[in-house]
Amino acid sequence: MEGVLHKWTNYISGWQPRWFVLDGGTLSYYDSQEDAWKGCKGSIKISVCEIQVNSSDSTRFDLTIPGEQYFYLKAINAAERQKWLVALGTAKACLTDNRTKREKELQENTEALKTKMSELRLYCDLLLQQVNKIKENDELGETMGIDTGNLVKSTCTTFLKTLEECMQIANRTFSTDMASQSPPGTPPVAAIKPQKRVNPTLHTTQNTCEIEHYDQPAEGVEDNEGDKAEEQKEHKEDQSQEHDNNNIEVNAVQLQEDVSDQEETREEGETPRDSTESEDTEQVETFFSTMSHRFSDIRLDDDNGIPTQEFLDSCYAIVPVLDKLGSTVFAPVKMDFVGNIRKIHQKLLSDNDSFPTLQSIVLHEVQTNVAKVRNSATEALLWLKRGLKFLKEFLSEVNAGEQDIQGALNNAYGKTLRQYHGWVVRGVFALALRAAPSYQSFAAALVSREGDELTSGFTSGMHRDLGVYLPAMERQLAILDSLYEEYNLESDEVV
Repeated sequence: MEGVLHKWTNYISGWQPRWFVLDGGTLSYYDSQEDAWKGCKGSIKISVCEIQVNSSDSTRFDLTIPGEQYFYLKAINAAERQKWLVALGTAKACLTDNRTKREKELQENTEALKTKMSELRLYCDLLLQQVNKIKENDELGETMGIDTGNLVKSTCTTFLKTLEECMQIANRTFSTDMASQSPPGTPPVAAIKPQKRVNPTLHTTQNTCEIEHYDQPAEGVEDNEGDKAEEQKEHKEDQSQEHDNNNIEVNAVQLQEDVSDQEETREEGETPRDSTESEDTEQVETFFSTMSHRFSDIRLDDDNGIPTQEFLDSCYAIVPVLDKLGSTVFAPVKMDFVGNIRKIHQKLLSDNDSFPTLQSIVLHEVQTNVAKVRNSATEALLWLKRGLKFLKEFLSEVNAGEQDIQGALNNAYGKTLRQYHGWVVRGVFALALRAAPSYQSFAAALVSREGDELTSGFTSGMHRDLGVYLPAMERQLAILDSLYEEYNLESDEVV
């Protein structure tokens, strides 16, 4: 569907007519139908947005991704709004059905893969027994019979066949498209997409597919332009103090000229970018400063209770780090990580009021004697915190200056997960580690603007963001460790 809708821009320009196109589950808009060839000015994914109908205005409806994106729209009349609502609702329903189907297929393939992994472990144990028997006979000087050799050959053949079936299931489940996406149902995470570097004094030459900033037109909303201007001014004053005294006067002039240029080119509520300093001292935004949910944002209860939903949101938000290490080879790791998050989330959904914290879930399962039952939320949390420790150790190595990504991953794996993995799972990790990206490639995936990883501000930005993120993460993991030790819930079981 396509047509004209009026879109709220800001308090200066108000409602402006735009040409909207709904196609492939995405609603895009243009200045006009004639200017569509220039490229879209913005878009929103229908599958993850909320459709809200205004009760007081028969022509208005809103599309929102809470905390991320807001489209405030008005149709020409009530009948036209109804057409758009039907089209948007139908598109959302179809996408939801497809997502449910994909989730079911993923679950079935996951179970099949687990079954095959169990068979592999069985054949591995059998093969080891047979090899040990041959060694014992050799030490005793006994000759190996033909039957023994055939038995070992048969076991090896079956093992290799099962391993091949495992790989087929994994390839079918973790296609490149599926592995690179965030898990269905996850909260929105900050998009890390390279953008062209723009000269701040030529701010009008932006890409045609631009993003607008909005002030909500709802009743009772205050204009916070004054606060923004004050924050911008204070931020720039703090930045300018970093220069030596010889450059203060020059930078002050540059600040004034840059603000003037940005005010002149500002269109439809677009927020000007603070970029008055030279490239060498420019503050770089990293993946960890643009995440939608962070462990450092979680506020613990008075008794160190960790809020369940906030913790799970933060776990979902760090999943893209695995994609940046290699969306295909790390797909099995990602699947296990996300699977544990979902098990805990299902427990939360079963009774939201009873499980406000992670501790409340564990204590409930301890009291009902299901804490050590396979696939319990307590077991899922055990493996989730082990996975988080692996990521924490890896990021700590990078933050300490380690530029050998494969070495950092190997060290982190040895300190955390390796002791709980059998030789089959260790082989999967070894394969993933060999395909680890270079430091330059990994760094490029952690910045929001192309080329920022090459500036001196990247290292300081990583230290700044991880210096806040990792200690908070470590504290919450320590709290969970104490809880599991108190109730003897740790396990040495090898998978």
